[in-house]
Amino acid sequence: MAERTDSGVSTTAKAAGVSWWAWGRPGCWARGRVIAGFALLTALLIAFPRVLPNRPGHLGSLLEAFLPWLGLAAVPLLALALLRRSATALLSLLVPVAAWAYAFGGLFLAAPEPGERDLVVVQHNVSDVNTDPAGTARTLAGAGPDLIALEELVPAALPAYEKALAPDFRFHEVRGTVGIWSKHPLSGTRVVDIKPKEITEGWSRGLRTVLHTPYGEVAAYVAHLPSIRVGASGFASSWRDESAHLLGRAVAAETVGRVIVLGDLNGTVDDRGLSPLTSQLNASERGFAFSFPASFPLARIDQVMARSATVGRMHTLTATGSDHLPVTARVTLS
Repeated sequence: MAERTDSGVSTTAKAAGVSWWAWGRPGCWARGRVIAGFALLTALLIAFPRVLPNRPGHLGSLLEAFLPWLGLAAVPLLALALLRRSATALLSLLVPVAAWAYAFGGLFLAAPEPGERDLVVVQHNVSDVNTDPAGTARTLAGAGPDLIALEELVPAALPAYEKALAPDFRFHEVRGTVGIWSKHPLSGTRVVDIKPKEITEGWSRGLRTVLHTPYGEVAAYVAHLPSIRVGASGFASSWRDESAHLLGRAVAAETVGRVIVLGDLNGTVDDRGLSPLTSQLNASERGFAFSFPASFPLARIDQVMARSATVGRMHTLTATGSDHLPVTARVTLS
């Protein structure tokens, strides 16, 4: 039972009154300036991630790889602001929330209605240790795509993919460890050399072909850029960046007007290391479609991008025997 003071006001009520009154005191605006500073810094990095230098250790690329998750920093900052009873800190938290909503809120919007000039595409790194290639192929075909791009195709598993996909996809091409399956005829298929100079062994991870659709020709590129690593020295992405530059140069030289690029690019569309591609192609503005790792997806490193075409909402498909999730999107041809 609460004790009463001489004035007849319970100590519990008095404590509550002091607690609420403390928010209105001048000190609540003076406290929490460090918390407010961190909130504003978070907002700055969300809105303008390239203010963080990429040297040393490609820290800028590391931030951009997980940029949507930076919004979670607002949660501990909110707890600290409440603990400090800081009105300044609380108000400052509106800034990173607004920055995140501006940068990523559009990804939650509904996709446009399907159009008659749409191509449904599926992109998947099937994994070179996938023990169920036939089941993986059936999952991908079940999405009803016009086009499927695959990476990490190993010789032992290739016949299983060819057999499972043959009923629905009359045309396919494989170069090295990447391949494409299509319901529309393909021509002019060739290897695209995206191998970094320091790799001396056999390495073929890029192809280009022309897709002959009822709406005209489309140049399709399938690529698997080198993996990145996070270690004590930072974000090791030099080989990936070099490969992205080579692929970007090939796309820039493409004479067919409409282009679709599909692949495991080992980077998000926010990552500055992929700017040789993202600077000349458009990506989906709807859907997060985090694809890696399949067990707990943190980032979308499997991409569908296009030139003179619009990439619609991206989403993931059911998990397969790979460590990546398949992604799919509608590409509307201009």
